[in-house]
Amino acid sequence: MTITSLLVANRGEIAVRVFRTARALGLATVAVHSDPDEHALHVREADAAVRLPGAAPADTYLRGDLIIKAALTAGADAVHPGYGFLSENAAFAREVRAAGLAWIGPPPEAIEAMASKTRAKELMRAAGVPLLEPVDPAAATCADLPLLLKAAAGGGGRGMRVVRDLDVLKEELEAAAAEARSAFGDGEVFAEPYVERGRHVEVQILADAHGTVWALGTRDCSLQRRHQKVIEEAPAPGLPESLRESLHEAAVAAARAVSYQGAGTVEFLVAADGRPYFLEMNTRLQVEHPVTEAVFGLDLVALQLRVAEGAALPLTPPAPVGHAVEARLYAEDPAQDWRPQTGVLHTLAVPGEVRVDTGFTDGDEVGIHYDPMLAKVVAHAPTRAEAVRVLAHALAGARIHGLTTNRELLVRSLRHPEFAAGQPDTGFYERHLAALTDDAPDATLSALAAALAEAAPGPDAPLAARLGGWRNVRSQPQTRRYTAAGTEYEVAYHPVDHPGVRVLSAAPDLVTLEVDGIRRLFHVKQNSNSSDLYVDSALGAHTLTPVPRFADPQARTEPGSLLAPMPGTVVRVAEGLAPGVAVTAGQPLLWLEAMKMEHRILAPASGTLTALHATTGRQVEFGALLAVVQEETTS
Repeated sequence: MTITSLLVANRGEIAVRVFRTARALGLATVAVHSDPDEHALHVREADAAVRLPGAAPADTYLRGDLIIKAALTAGADAVHPGYGFLSENAAFAREVRAAGLAWIGPPPEAIEAMASKTRAKELMRAAGVPLLEPVDPAAATCADLPLLLKAAAGGGGRGMRVVRDLDVLKEELEAAAAEARSAFGDGEVFAEPYVERGRHVEVQILADAHGTVWALGTRDCSLQRRHQKVIEEAPAPGLPESLRESLHEAAVAAARAVSYQGAGTVEFLVAADGRPYFLEMNTRLQVEHPVTEAVFGLDLVALQLRVAEGAALPLTPPAPVGHAVEARLYAEDPAQDWRPQTGVLHTLAVPGEVRVDTGFTDGDEVGIHYDPMLAKVVAHAPTRAEAVRVLAHALAGARIHGLTTNRELLVRSLRHPEFAAGQPDTGFYERHLAALTDDAPDATLSALAAALAEAAPGPDAPLAARLGGWRNVRSQPQTRRYTAAGTEYEVAYHPVDHPGVRVLSAAPDLVTLEVDGIRRLFHVKQNSNSSDLYVDSALGAHTLTPVPRFADPQARTEPGSLLAPMPGTVVRVAEGLAPGVAVTAGQPLLWLEAMKMEHRILAPASGTLTALHATTGRQVEFGALLAVVQEETTS
């Protein structure tokens, strides 16, 4: 069939990315959207959009019946599922086809065969693909440790736990099953050996209906947080050619075992001794597909569409060229247990010759209902070292205002000696997170630039000012106080020279300082909707909040109060937790779900729980009082 109009059964970045290719191919585009996404970028970029009433994914993007109705109503003749949501739902694929629409994905039977990790492993064993043997949790011994618990019906790190102590195995099994049931509607969990310092290596495959299967090289996705990928690259560095070939052969065997068609990914765990093991097959496009596109010079979405129309692939794919690296920019705070952030994204601008895939533009709202990924930034260069350098430089120079992000972590990760050596592994952040999130860049000069920008009378007004000491006397310098990343800075400016720092010019948006003989530019953005100022320079990026002269007494809370760090839903309360119960410092008391992730609320100190306001299923706002712990006193 010939496709003329395409509905994307998804949102955000992947919907925008699919629409980009659809427009290039001359296809009309249809978006669907929940109520919070009414003004989202993917809605604004589509030719037509259909509302899915509600906010929660279960009421909107997971409602296959509403999506099919939207496609038929809008006159679409094909559905692209993107990734996540219904992209690996065989029943939805069948319903799309039954409605007379083209399904831009593999046959439902292939999706079904790979939907359960346990069933997929049985198929792979029969096809001769190497894999880790499952471990029966009921019969596990110390010799089997460590174990990895995984949800059978889904991915993305949900329902996944590492167990190093048999005493907690039962508890972790129950927790993993509960999380899997909540995320996928299926609580089946299995256990397998956990491979320390293993590498997550995958093979992109593309197959047509005529028997051709391409293995489009390898990708390394080892840098992960909470078992979710953060930095990906192609090809996977440092693999012996014999291992690379065996991975390609295993991936093609996996695809042929289920008569695969379209784009998919076969994932492997490569142990430190070089032995590969099959993990799973994702029967959809992957988030990290742009690095493969860059290296092979392909548009995988365009090829998905052509395969769906019945076109045959050439017998061999093009030859790969160079190296590509992708970083996922998240609205989250890595130093605070990867806590997701919500609010207005005032500015998102990434400089340089890099590819930026995003579902946001300046002024868009980042809400609580969906994944906190803001963008994917991809660099392609002749060598790995150059690609890594270009990506790190682009991220370091990006202007991202309004939300805390993992940008600094990404830059430091890319520049870390272990990553530069080309041997990343899944334990990278376990070993290095504390060091990578420590020592926020000093904001003294940024604070001075902010103060000068606030005082500047016009956009081009020069200001002969200097850094000086503080005294509350009219003849002495003017002072301003700001907080940045939890640290308070006080700066003063005065028309008297100060050694080391000279102000060359100041305007509301740009301040030029000469620091120890070096000219530095500080770009300043003053937010009209809040008092925050954003300062970007080659020395670092800072969000500066003016400190009021007098503290707000309403900001004080009872000692030991546990406040909700974000809006979300209480999904679990620790067993037996009630007022009067003794708790210990660091003990998990509550589990809060927000933006597709679970967050533990820990006891701030050892003592007695004196109040508990959280119950399972309760939705809470940011700052809501969840519980109070009275710290024990020592004589």
